[in-house]
Amino acid sequence: MPAPRLHRCLRQFGLLLCLAVAATLGAQEVQRHGLVFEEWVRDRFFNGYKPSNYTQKWDIPASANVDHGGVPVNPKAVKYGTAVDLGDAVRQFEIDHPFLLVLGFWEQRGEEKHFVNLVAPLVSAEKWRELWGPVTYADLLRLDRFIKDTARPIAETRRMALQMKNSPPFSEAVIQFNPKIDSTQRRLQCSLRFADVFKHLAPEADPKPQAKPTLWGVEAPGPIASGPRQRN
Repeated sequence: MPAPRLHRCLRQFGLLLCLAVAATLGAQEVQRHGLVFEEWVRDRFFNGYKPSNYTQKWDIPASANVDHGGVPVNPKAVKYGTAVDLGDAVRQFEIDHPFLLVLGFWEQRGEEKHFVNLVAPLVSAEKWRELWGPVTYADLLRLDRFIKDTARPIAETRRMALQMKNSPPFSEAVIQFNPKIDSTQRRLQCSLRFADVFKHLAPEADPKPQAKPTLWGVEAPGPIASGPRQRN
């Protein structure tokens, strides 16, 4: 490659690399509240447990839960009033034992996130199965395989997947099914609507924002410096 062209390529590559790094750092800064909340939960209630890796099945395994039922724990920081993203639908459906879902709901105030509601429902295997309604494992695998089949154009797959998720049996479940289909991904995620968290998992809890929310008698962590998410 001629030297001038090589230099142009290197400059372009450097610019792209800088943009990629900036985007990554920006995303980490915006998502910092989630990491802070998870660390607060682990440090305050689970003896400072540190996950061996961030792809393990549970953020806090049952073996680290000495004081709150001896079940696995999944802490999540969630924008107040929005759905709780649960992750991969197939993996979530496969859960067949009780667990704690520790939720910290936050509101954006300027460049800070303030926790306004904390709940930690103990989800039994029976209650978890109820949320999926009539959807069977076979139904879920069928939709998952359809989404991941690259034989069809993206637009057609997206349209048909939307039609499938809005039809029985998927439309009859409390759990929401969220196909992610574009040029970089083909995934089936799932979520639980804000209102359904309190209706089905924490019916005794007050869903309204609170001035000083507490978890197991401990006041929520203070404001976290984290700007609002910027969408392209």
